[in-house]
Amino acid sequence: MGRRKPEEITEAYYVGLMSGSGYRAKDLRKPVIAVVNSWTDVNPGHKPLLELARYVKEGIWAGGGTPGEFNVPAPCDGIAQGPGMHYILPQRDLIAGSIEAMVEAHGFDGMVMLASCDKIIPGMLMAAARLNLPTVFITAGAMIPYAEGGREYVACDVKEAIGRRNSNSIDDETFERWTTHFCASGGVCSMFGTANTMGTFLEATGAAPFGSATMLFCEAGKMRQARDAGERAVELVREGITFSGIMSEASLLNGIRYISAAGGSTNGVLHTLALAKVLGIPLDLKKFDEIQSSVPVVAKFKPSAEKNISDYHRAGGVLALLSTIRPHLDLSVPLAMGGTLGDALDDFRGPVDREVIRPLSDPLHPAGCFSILSGNLAPRGAVVKKSGVDPKMFRHRGPAVVFNSEEEVKEFLLTKKVEPGSVLVVRYEGPKGGPGMRELSIPAAMLVGMGLHTSVAMITDGRFSGATRGPCVGHIAPEAWVGGPIALVKDGDLIEIDLETNCLTLHVPEEELEKRGQELKRPERKLGGVLSAYRKGVGCASEGAIWLFRDDEEEN
Repeated sequence: MGRRKPEEITEAYYVGLMSGSGYRAKDLRKPVIAVVNSWTDVNPGHKPLLELARYVKEGIWAGGGTPGEFNVPAPCDGIAQGPGMHYILPQRDLIAGSIEAMVEAHGFDGMVMLASCDKIIPGMLMAAARLNLPTVFITAGAMIPYAEGGREYVACDVKEAIGRRNSNSIDDETFERWTTHFCASGGVCSMFGTANTMGTFLEATGAAPFGSATMLFCEAGKMRQARDAGERAVELVREGITFSGIMSEASLLNGIRYISAAGGSTNGVLHTLALAKVLGIPLDLKKFDEIQSSVPVVAKFKPSAEKNISDYHRAGGVLALLSTIRPHLDLSVPLAMGGTLGDALDDFRGPVDREVIRPLSDPLHPAGCFSILSGNLAPRGAVVKKSGVDPKMFRHRGPAVVFNSEEEVKEFLLTKKVEPGSVLVVRYEGPKGGPGMRELSIPAAMLVGMGLHTSVAMITDGRFSGATRGPCVGHIAPEAWVGGPIALVKDGDLIEIDLETNCLTLHVPEEELEKRGQELKRPERKLGGVLSAYRKGVGCASEGAIWLFRDDEEEN
C-alpha cells in the first residue's frame, strides 16, 4: 500500500534506521503519515502546535497508520517588522521546498500539515500541491482577545497604537499596557490578517476541518479536531484521495470567492496566484479580479471593522459565511474530512449572526473586497483592499512624496509633518528590490493611528499586512528594481488613485518619463546568502512572487 516496501530486502537499511527511532517493522507496513509541524516557542500563532501534534499522532495511530513528525520554520511577520521582513516572503518558498525534500526523501504516504501564520500556510499549500499526496490541514486556532473598557483589542491594535502614541493621543503608561496585553495568549492573532485569511481559506476549500481557524486555540474541540484530522489522513491514503482531488480548480475558485466575501488580506492575492501556479491551474490578476469582484462582501473584521475572529466564530464561522454566499459556490467539490461542500452546507443549521455576517441581499460592498488597479504607474497591476478604505478616499489625487525604503518613510512619519492630500511613494521594496517584498505594516498603521488614513495615500512595490487598512496600494508591478514606472516618480508629481475605475495614474508627460528612464540609477544594495539567491530567482508580484517553483524557461 505504501510508497516504501519494508518487506523487501533492499529496504533493510530503511527498516533498521526507523527501528533506531523506535518504530517496529509492523508499523512500517501501515500508511506512514508525515506530521508536518511548524511549532516554535517564538511565535504565538505556532506555540500551541506542539500539543496539537500529539493529538494528531494519536488519531493516526487510532486510524491504523503510523505517524512521523518533523518541523519546518515558522516566522512571525509581526516580529520580523523592519530588517527581518526581508526574510519573510522568501521563507514561503523555502518552507514549501523543505517539505517537498523531506517527504520525498523519506517516502511518506500522506501528510497532516500543522500551520497557523502568514507564510507557513501558503508554503505548506504549495508543498501539498507539489507532492500531491493525501493531505489534511489543521491550524492552531485563535488568540484570546484582550478586554478593556468595554472593548476587545487584538494584535493589530498594537500597531495603530504606535501612531496614536506618536501623535500624543495616548500616554506612555497606556501605550506600555496595551503593548504587553493586546496579544493576550498563544494562538493566531484574532484579526482578519493574512494568517486568518489563509487559515479560513483552508476551510473554504475543503483542506481543513470547519472551525479549525476560528475556534480558540485552547478549546477542547481543537484536540478532538486534531485526532479526527490524523485519523482522516490514514483514510485518505486508503481511499487514494490526493491533494489535487481536494484542491481542484473549482475549490480554488471557491476559496477566492470566500476571501473576497470575507474582506480578506491582499496577501491572499499573492498566495493564491502562487498556489495556482504550482497546481497547474491557469490564474492571473485579471481572472482573479473577475472571480473576486463577482461576489459581494458580507463580512469585515479587525482591522477593517470592530469584530474580531472570536466574534466570527460565534456568528457561525466559515460555514455561516459560505452558506450566505452559497449561490456563488461550486457545491460539488469534495472535502478532505469527507463529503462535499454541498453536504456540509445542507447539514449546517446555524444560527448565523447577521450583525456580523450580512445577508446576500444587504452586503457591505456589492462587488468584492479588492481593487486590482492598472495604469501607466502599474502596467502589470497593483492591489488594494478596497473594503478597508474610507469611501472618501476611493478617488484621490495628490502630490508624491518619494522614499526608497521602508526605513525612510518610517523616519519621515516619526519626525516630519505629513501634508494631507499627499501620496507617499515607497519603492525598491519589491520582490527583487527589497529584496523580499517587505510589508509596510507599521508605516500604514501609523497613518491610521495619526488620523491620516482619510487624507493621505501610500503606494508601494512592496506589500501591506493583512492587518492594514486605509488607502494603501501594494504589489505595484513592474517593480522599481527592474525599471518599473514607480522608479521614475519624483517628489511633487501628481498621482491619481481611482478605485471606481481601477486606475493608478502618474500625471507626467511620456517624454519626461523617457528622459528620467535614461538617467535612472537604482540604489546600491549589496547582498549575500539566501537574499542574493532570492533576488536572482524570484518572479513578479503579479504572478505570485514565486521563487523555487518557477518553470526553468521563465524570465525574471
